[in-house]
Amino acid sequence: MKAGAMRQLHWHPTSDEWQYYISGHARMTVFGAKGRKITREFGPGDVGYVPMGYGHYLETVGGDPCEMLAVFNTGTYQEIALSDWLAKTPSRLLETNFSVPHNIIDTMQKAPKLFSTPFDSGNQ
Repeated sequence: MKAGAMRQLHWHPTSDEWQYYISGHARMTVFGAKGRKITREFGPGDVGYVPMGYGHYLETVGGDPCEMLAVFNTGTYQEIALSDWLAKTPSRLLETNFSVPHNIIDTMQKAPKLFSTPFDSGNQ
């Protein structure tokens, strides 16, 4: 990930995720049921873990890029990003559950870049 980058909130519906941090530093926040969350910082040699289905996002910390290796315990990679989920969820459902007006939901559904900053995974 580039310095100053943020990997938007996403989750993996079919696998756990392990991360091995090679260089740089990152902060990860993981969300669980009933409002639980945990935020930790990682650097070279550290290992992060995210259970299957838990929402999480990553952001670089400091002025250097962060390089890490992500490993999943399934042969088929699947991810649901917040921007994708918002775009595919009916507007009325989002308005009702988040108690926000239609124009805000409409903006969120049409502007997925609101949820991430430049990210370089090495293959983009």
